[in-house]
Amino acid sequence: MRRMVAAVLLAGAAIPAHAQDLRDFCGDRPGLGTPACTVDKGHLQIELGLGDWTLDKQPDSRTDTILLGDLIARYGIGESTELRFGWTAYGHVRERDRMTGGIDHAGRVGDISVGIKQNLLNPDGDKVSIALLPMAKIPIGRQPVGAGTWSAGLLVPVDYEVSKGVQFQLTPEVDAAADESGHGRHLAYSAVAGIDIDLTETVDLDLELEAIRDREPGQHQTMALAASSIGYKIGKQTQLDAGANAGLNHNTPDAELYFGVSRKF
Repeated sequence: MRRMVAAVLLAGAAIPAHAQDLRDFCGDRPGLGTPACTVDKGHLQIELGLGDWTLDKQPDSRTDTILLGDLIARYGIGESTELRFGWTAYGHVRERDRMTGGIDHAGRVGDISVGIKQNLLNPDGDKVSIALLPMAKIPIGRQPVGAGTWSAGLLVPVDYEVSKGVQFQLTPEVDAAADESGHGRHLAYSAVAGIDIDLTETVDLDLELEAIRDREPGQHQTMALAASSIGYKIGKQTQLDAGANAGLNHNTPDAELYFGVSRKF
């Protein structure tokens, strides 16, 4: 784990001098929503989740999920266009039956995601910024970490600068989500609304709410989340982050804690 952190933090030594002219750092991490900004043309941004733990307690079971090496790679192919690649290097799911005490557990690699974000207005994320982000997931992992079949979706991130250092962010999304059985797809849609606050020049605070409607065959359900996260910049193009999510109804996992690191090259 320490080697993964060092690789991201120290690789900045190879960045040429003109890197100081890059746009301000704007990452997908941390938080639930997706920003409308895109990565500078010809540059790569790596965002790495170092650790992620989710707890889901149901009347008859308790499930703990741990993800390690949750990667997003973003590469600018135009002034307002980026290609995206995502992959979860490892996930471990442990489920305990509260009635019998029996325990099932599995460790798997996760699925691959690919996408392209096209910014329609202000790719640096300033003032009002809007983007389109179609994505697809390729099932290389197995359940319970992987979905077992392909899925696809469309996000429409919108950012609005309320005042200096305060930004409102909205991310509506619609998906052809993978069925829990691993065969077929169903409609799911969601929206994340949040406020990003610059506490200092180096520290950002995100406060968010998310609502999700999942039309899984035979068990339609609504989920709701509240989230807070913080990002700490080291220089202009590196950021450490940590966050916490809390489920607001019985359909939603109870809690999630995570931390990671991001770097633009």
